[in-house]
Parts: sequence; C-alpha cells; structure tokens
Amino acid sequence: MTLYIGREASKLWKRICVETTTEINLLIDNWKYLLAGLIFQYIHGLAARGVHYLHRPGPILQDIGFFLLPWTFHPFIFKSKKIYTVLVWCRVLAFLVASQILRIVTFYSTQLPGPNYHCREGSKLATLPKPDSMLEVLLINFPRGVIYGCGDLIFSSHMIFTLVFVLTYQKYGTRRCIKQFAWLVAVIQSLLIVASRKHYTVDIVVAWYTVNLVVFFIDKKLPELPDRTSGSSPLLLPLSSKDKDSKTKEENHKLMNGNSVDPADWRPRTQVNGKILEDANGIHVDTAMTGV
Repeated sequence: MTLYIGREASKLWKRICVETTTEINLLIDNWKYLLAGLIFQYIHGLAARGVHYLHRPGPILQDIGFFLLPWTFHPFIFKSKKIYTVLVWCRVLAFLVASQILRIVTFYSTQLPGPNYHCREGSKLATLPKPDSMLEVLLINFPRGVIYGCGDLIFSSHMIFTLVFVLTYQKYGTRRCIKQFAWLVAVIQSLLIVASRKHYTVDIVVAWYTVNLVVFFIDKKLPELPDRTSGSSPLLLPLSSKDKDSKTKEENHKLMNGNSVDPADWRPRTQVNGKILEDANGIHVDTAMTGV
C-alpha cells in the first residue's frame, strides 16, 4: 500500500512539473497578448466611467422585460487536463476585447437614461460633477464607480463575460452536465439583470447575438489549440515555428529514404477540430483519413 501511494505521488509530482513547465513556456511566448487583454479591461472600465459624465437621467424607457419581470432582484457562483491554460486565456481575452470594443462604440453613440434606481431623476448618483483633475477620471473611483455607473447600457457587460466563458467551455469542456448548467445560468442571469433594472431588455438581447457572432468569427480566424493526446503518454512541450520546420524536414527526409516516422505521431486522437469530445476514453479514428 505504501509503495502504491509513493508511486502515485511520484506520478502526480511529475505531471505537475511537466504541466507547470509547459504553461510557463507558453506564457513566455504569449505574455504580450495576455497583458494587452488585461490592459484593455481597464480601458473598458475607463470608457464606462467616462460615459457616466455624459449621462443625463430621464424617464425610464418602455421595456417589455420590465412588464414581464415586475419585481426587484439584485443578481449575485480534473484530473485529465485537455487544454493549455495560457492559450485558452489568450482566446478568452481576444473574445472579450472584440466584444468590449463594439460595446464602447455602441454606448458612446447614444446614451440612454439608465433604468437602475441610482440613475433615475432625483438621485445624486445619476450624474457626475465635472472632474477636478484627469487623475480623478483615470482612477475611475473603483469599486464604487463601477457599481454605481450609469449610461453604459447597450450592450450588457455582464452578459459579455458570461457568454464568452460559457461558449469557451462549450467548445473545450469535457462534461456535458456542466455545459448544460452553464447555459441555464446564462439564461437565468439574463432574467435577473432585467428584473434588477441593471439593464433594459434590449441590452441583453443585443449581447446574446453579438457575443455569439463575435466568438464565432474570431474563433474561425484564430489557430486551433494544440492537440493533446489521451492516455498516460508523457506531455510534450509545444514546438516553436523553427522547431516545427526542422521536424517536418526531418520527417520528409526519413520518408524519402524509406524510413518510417515516429509511430506515436499516428496514435488516435480524442480532439477533433479543436473540440474536446465528451467521451475522452473512447477511440475515434477519422475514416476520411484512413479511406475505410
């Protein structure tokens, strides 16, 4: 028993070391994209703060969601690793930045009177006084300025984040029950946002089709994530473009001399078109490639 525990602990430690090394190498190659995505989160918050200075309270617009949801809510909850964390976050930030750029352009184009209670006529928080300095604007009064913002309505930032994460897990996640639960949470959150008067219904509706389209088109442009193998075979570090070219030349040279390449390269995969299959233990062979 002690020998078994020691062997399993050794395997776990080796896996942790390999995974950590892999992610660090990917982080070194992609840190600029991650940093740019994180910086844009601040720019997005700065834009939302800036539109508050332009906000003017007015009569609440007629909204079908307000009629259907008349009450008040204040919404707000592996062992086998199939993806590279750094690369997934690069994709997530790309989706977020593209959606947020569209959002900034939209809510600066037309400022709607905020439906939230602190944005209505008579509230001291509905409008902001002229800032005394540029520093006051740049600091965006976090977190109070984020919680009590007005004017950044179309389309919902809450739904941008929710849908981006749900769509990402839909593609790369492995558990169907979690995928179904995530979509259910997204629908319930949409209703709660309208019920709490955080947004108009149009803000939610526009977010649903805009984010889905943004993710669809950007995902087509981005390269697929590296395919990870199943089973207990050792994890391979991602190759640089130079290493890939040299490996390709070496394989071609072997084939021309009648030698076979590494048989491990022909092992069955459990990932198809960048998507993780539900049954990670099954063996799926592409019949189109084998001609069977």
